[in-house]
Amino acid sequence: MVATTHTVSLQGAVGHVVDVQADLSQGLIQTALVGRPDASISEARDRCKAAVKNSGFDWPATRRVTVLLSPADLPKRGPHFDLAIAVAVLAASTKDFPVDSLVGVAMIGELTLDGRLRCVPGVLPMTMAAAARGLQTVFVPEPQTAEAAMVSGVRVFGVRSLAQVMALLNGESEIPEAPEVEPMSGSALLTWRGEERLEDLDMADVIGLADTRYALEVAAAGGHHLMLTGPKGSGKTTLAERIPGLLPDLADDESLELTAVHSLCGALPAGASRITRPPFRAPHHSASRTGILGGGSGRVRPGDVSKAHLGVLFLDEFPLFPRDVVEALREPLEAGEISISRGEEDATYPARTMFVFASNPCPCGEYHPYSRDHHCTCREVKRREYRAKISGPSPTGSTSPDSWNRSALSSVVRRACRSTDPSRARRSASA
Repeated sequence: MVATTHTVSLQGAVGHVVDVQADLSQGLIQTALVGRPDASISEARDRCKAAVKNSGFDWPATRRVTVLLSPADLPKRGPHFDLAIAVAVLAASTKDFPVDSLVGVAMIGELTLDGRLRCVPGVLPMTMAAAARGLQTVFVPEPQTAEAAMVSGVRVFGVRSLAQVMALLNGESEIPEAPEVEPMSGSALLTWRGEERLEDLDMADVIGLADTRYALEVAAAGGHHLMLTGPKGSGKTTLAERIPGLLPDLADDESLELTAVHSLCGALPAGASRITRPPFRAPHHSASRTGILGGGSGRVRPGDVSKAHLGVLFLDEFPLFPRDVVEALREPLEAGEISISRGEEDATYPARTMFVFASNPCPCGEYHPYSRDHHCTCREVKRREYRAKISGPSPTGSTSPDSWNRSALSSVVRRACRSTDPSRARRSASA
């Protein structure tokens, strides 16, 4: 007896529909998982067996159970295969099971030992992949119903347990009760009072700096990258934080694409709606390469450069970032995407963001173009070495400060502090 269910395997931001086939046969009594599963899927045999028994169903204890994850040459990762595996085994072992109810259905969710469902990251891109392959129905954990429902043309069932899924597939009139599903681990359960401070920032609040504000408006309109250079207190951060306010709302397809990236990170709270405003990310210069570019051990996840997709990525104190991170930014600057290779997994994430770099003109940050405000104690050779940390291609192969003006940066604002009144610029930075 063979039964087939469907789920989705993610490779980066790309989803692949996987057929989960369960076969019951005579032979050595055991449960075998084949089709290149990782450790989290291999452990599913124990989770699913306990979940089936504790949900009031019978696990085929006198048969050999073989579960194939097809296509077999595709690496599979993640615990979200649990629901599809358990339903496939029950469909194969249950007499008169309505197999037609499994046609065109994708199942996503992790099972606990008592049969409850747990939330998993990446529900939105999984649902998008299922819809692209013609699957019209998806079963997801209840808190992620709104996330899956962002994909048009797909019927979404938010369920709490394996028993509820089986009742829906069997067409039963009464759905068994189950405890509420807990939010996904890592979700923002607590907030801090300054979390939404960027929403109220507006470029109209900046006093002075007319030329620099005009340059930022032109860059925002054309999607150009920026390099802001000026002494401490000249207003670089003040200006950069207000750039998202110059950008229009995201289109429907852009909003869905960005929301899918945040879904991969597990950053969408329960009941979240689409992200409609361009994001703003400002990682610290001590952030790791994985945190900025993406990666990680096991499952590869997007970094800040992808979380800022279609928005603004602000890298303050840019010369202090590690050299390997600076050089790795060439790919998203030029191609609008970032590719990550980890063993057998190759992941490509969108990174079409507006890069805004900021740096001091010298290590101490006190260099000023006006002699009356100049308090820099750095020697000229130190200033050149500091600026030369930002490399760039040139016909002669030079990496001098003049050469990186012609690098992958589309637009460079070299002196953010050069306004008609430097004291007003400082006042605006502290406002």
